[in-house]
Amino acid sequence: MHAYRSHTCADLNTAHVGNEVRLSGWVHRVRDHGGVLFIDLRDHYGITQILADSDSAAFKDIEKVRAEWVVQIDGRVKARDASLVNPKLPTGEIEVYATALTVLGEAAELPMPVFGDVDYPEETRLTYRFLDLRREKLHRNMMMRSNVVRSMRKRMWDQGFNEFQTPIITASSPEGARDFLVPSRLHPGKFYALPQAPQQFKQLIMVAGFDRYFQIAPCFRDEDPRADRSPTDFYQLDIEMSFVEQEDVFAAVQPVIQGIFEEFAPEKKTYSDWTKIAYRDSLKWYGSDKPDLRNPIKMQDVSAHFAGSGFAIFAKLLEQDGNEVRAIPAPTGGSRKFCDRMNAFAQKEGLPGMGYIFWRKAEDGSGMEAAGPLAKNIGPERTEAIRLQLGLGEGDAAFFLGGKPEAFEATAGRARNEIGRELGLTEQNCFKFAWIVDFPMFEKTDEGKIDFSHNPFSMPQGGMEALMGDPLQVYAYQYDLACNGYELISGGIRNHKPEIMFKAFELAGYPNSEVEKRFGGMVKAFKYGAPPHGGCAAGIDRIVMLLADEANIREVIMFPMNQRAEDLLMGAPSEPMNAQLRELNLRVVPKE
Repeated sequence: MHAYRSHTCADLNTAHVGNEVRLSGWVHRVRDHGGVLFIDLRDHYGITQILADSDSAAFKDIEKVRAEWVVQIDGRVKARDASLVNPKLPTGEIEVYATALTVLGEAAELPMPVFGDVDYPEETRLTYRFLDLRREKLHRNMMMRSNVVRSMRKRMWDQGFNEFQTPIITASSPEGARDFLVPSRLHPGKFYALPQAPQQFKQLIMVAGFDRYFQIAPCFRDEDPRADRSPTDFYQLDIEMSFVEQEDVFAAVQPVIQGIFEEFAPEKKTYSDWTKIAYRDSLKWYGSDKPDLRNPIKMQDVSAHFAGSGFAIFAKLLEQDGNEVRAIPAPTGGSRKFCDRMNAFAQKEGLPGMGYIFWRKAEDGSGMEAAGPLAKNIGPERTEAIRLQLGLGEGDAAFFLGGKPEAFEATAGRARNEIGRELGLTEQNCFKFAWIVDFPMFEKTDEGKIDFSHNPFSMPQGGMEALMGDPLQVYAYQYDLACNGYELISGGIRNHKPEIMFKAFELAGYPNSEVEKRFGGMVKAFKYGAPPHGGCAAGIDRIVMLLADEANIREVIMFPMNQRAEDLLMGAPSEPMNAQLRELNLRVVPKE
């Protein structure tokens, strides 16, 4: 027999009854039923019930074991009585009568329980992550992640993509976040950077003549943590293709991502009609560039109905260029109680409140009437025009926000989501996808300067000619994939022509010499025959988070950092030794 086990803790069934077996694993829990001891023995694969009575040679040894000890059990497989069968376990029809027990590793008193789903402080869970990972839900999440990556690889290979690895130590690159810098011992005063993404390398792979590339790529960004983002590193399915347009990338990506969702969340509906929404329309309709389309509410511009109206706040706002009033329809939300509740929500968001109108049966029974402070101020003709534009009726409501769209869009988007949830309008148990397209190439900074709004390597729509006009009117072949309110993919068709690249960077304030210095490798490569190419990257952590129905990305990462970008288990970041600093010609200056 094998030194440690003849079977795993998920293998045994009634076909093994009478067999002598050896199992090894962790003591999940011990139960004393008055002269009969039971152990739920757990390994990576499952759980098997062990029993020993006072006649068993293993009885006295089993009395000593505690939760999470690692033990080896020798014994004989028995069929359980029909009344004791556990249908929830693959091994639920049998148990193993123990004849011998060997302790392979004792466990000290546990700082947190492994058995059960007791909620524990995150600090404890991350400090003892190896224990946390033994818990059923987290163990299941990690296995799902592993299987998702395996399936992604297979699907990419099946579509004719080839997997290549790109460097981890490289040069700094403006990808929109802070770099992690690595000091060079051999070149004092100079630093490498951990790659924010393999962006430049995957483009160089296309220039080198490899047609379809992918990689399960680690990416490193020094970012502020959020529930759906790791503050230090993450993994993405990185993709690049030659001789393609935007639609070719979409056609290659959809079967992979949709297939993953259908494979790993079969109990939910995965919609196959991936709509395309212009970035500007997404902000206008949903208040977000990653809309949750499970919620059917679509916001609308109703400025015309408030211009010159009796509601002085909105009427005065609309006298200024660039201001708008937008409505959030709320089907079935037509009660003063609900409207007051949403008004309170807006105040929690830092707004004075939200104006509202709701439609109800007229008090004199003659039909329908509009109610609420706004309705009184703007009169029945305007409220009726608003109702007709929004397609609302009796028992419905609408909420209103005004000002510069960029100042209120995000709040309007959150209010839309809240209304959808509160009124039960948001579809459950499904995944809805949308490609967000036509991102602006440039934006104006708070200082009034022109800068890239997203990926600086995207091709401007209209090429060089577009760059000769107003930069703020230039759209890029840049796209994101949104699903259920999360951004899953970002990508673009690349700028592969040096003269267009130089002009784009010039508009963003980078002289040619700076472009040559920062991106010398790419500029050089593009001078020697670069194919049209494009691609994207899908966030693996975020995809698994959606599939596992988790709200926090740390629940699907094996060893995550905490909210302060600290590794509580390994003690990172840590202070370097003086000898290390001397080798690197560095000195730490105390923070004032």
